[in-house]
Amino acid sequence: MVQSLREGDKAAMEAIVARWQRPLFAFAWRYVHNSADAEDLVVAAFVRLHEARARLRPDTNLPAWLFTTLANLCHNHYRWRRRHPEEPLESDTEGMGGREPASEPAGPAPDGAIEDDETGAAVRAAIDELPDDQKTVLLLHHYERASCREIAAIVGCSERGVETRLYRARKRLRERLAPLIAELLPR
Repeated sequence: MVQSLREGDKAAMEAIVARWQRPLFAFAWRYVHNSADAEDLVVAAFVRLHEARARLRPDTNLPAWLFTTLANLCHNHYRWRRRHPEEPLESDTEGMGGREPASEPAGPAPDGAIEDDETGAAVRAAIDELPDDQKTVLLLHHYERASCREIAAIVGCSERGVETRLYRARKRLRERLAPLIAELLPR
């Protein structure tokens, strides 16, 4: 597939877009919480792939390349939005009753079905507060169901480094969400 892409095969690019558009959108949406921005970021990732196609090595891990590019685009976009608050940084889930967009993969979240209410909003807010490296690893592991090996290839660290980032992200989330968890537990 990479070789066909390198040779400028339009069908290869279309096949890549068809295969990876949905998972990339899901990742971007979870990162930026805005459907329009997520779509724009995914398109930008595919544009970068098209522009870099001649420089790709034949053994390029295409999913890792795409997710790495998208994670960097998401991080830069999120940082830009924080620095330029004239546009609200709020998620577009409010108009959808707190639900994720229809193009999201079906099925419950890996940690059980998080209700689409203030609990879900609190979890999303806590995830947003994580440092970029931890947020990326957490989103890839829990939502995209990527293995530590796959995540290591995407973020450019060892599998042990992924495990450490995942541990730290979970620890921060537990600390941040402790009051909410205590409130939800029966007394």
